[in-house]
Amino acid sequence: MKLLIAAVGTRMPGWVNEGYAEYAKRMPREMPLALVEVKPEPRSSGKPAAAMMTAEAERLRAVLPPRCRRVVLDERGADLTTRGLADRLTAWAREGDDVAFVVGGPDGLDAAFKQEAAEAIRLSSLTLPHGMVRVILAEAIYRAASLARGHPYHRE
Repeated sequence: MKLLIAAVGTRMPGWVNEGYAEYAKRMPREMPLALVEVKPEPRSSGKPAAAMMTAEAERLRAVLPPRCRRVVLDERGADLTTRGLADRLTAWAREGDDVAFVVGGPDGLDAAFKQEAAEAIRLSSLTLPHGMVRVILAEAIYRAASLARGHPYHRE
């Protein structure tokens, strides 16, 4: 099973790229984690937020593998524990689907795009910077994968 983080936003600070890369390289061979950045719609375009999110959704659709489970990050998504995410990773691996975790831009994700997703999860009740979300999500995925494999990285 391949895992993908598809995120709206480019040109992240070095610490974001380094943090993400650290956890991505730790992933097991049978569960590699990749990142695809999608260009955000320019906020100076004068377009309403809904139009910008629609344009970003089209870019996201274009980069996602045709057959993958889409999991969107959304403030109203399921609040998972590490064990819950580990259980989901295990179930998804059994089903044989690749999984794409989708992170929206500054205005979030297009409503229609969210409806197309298999599920929605949230990382926190706090508002987090988009770059930080990449690092936190990569660590959470690595931690859950480690737990699922019986590795001692996670302590409950």
